[in-house]
Amino acid sequence: MDWLLLDWLTLTRWGLGIFLGMGILLFLFRIILTWYPQIDTQALPYRWIVAPTEPFLVPTRKLIPPIGGVDITPIVWVGICSLVRELLLGQQGLLVLLSLH
Repeated sequence: MDWLLLDWLTLTRWGLGIFLGMGILLFLFRIILTWYPQIDTQALPYRWIVAPTEPFLVPTRKLIPPIGGVDITPIVWVGICSLVRELLLGQQGLLVLLSLH
């Protein structure tokens, strides 16, 4: 039965690692896109960056308005994704410690 738990933890760590890593990468691209407001974000390939990140950014924009005309919500989400990744998957992360027992 322990092997079942280990396989579940391994798959969860692997899946979360990919999901959070891609999230960080997409939000980093969104930070770069905020520097160029003239870009049509509905055109390809920008739509591939905007579509998965916009559902996270819209509610965050309601809580955190632009500062000096600069949208900082992608920066907030890079921080959130990095924090969650470290808390769960870092050297002392929760899922790492669970897999040791």
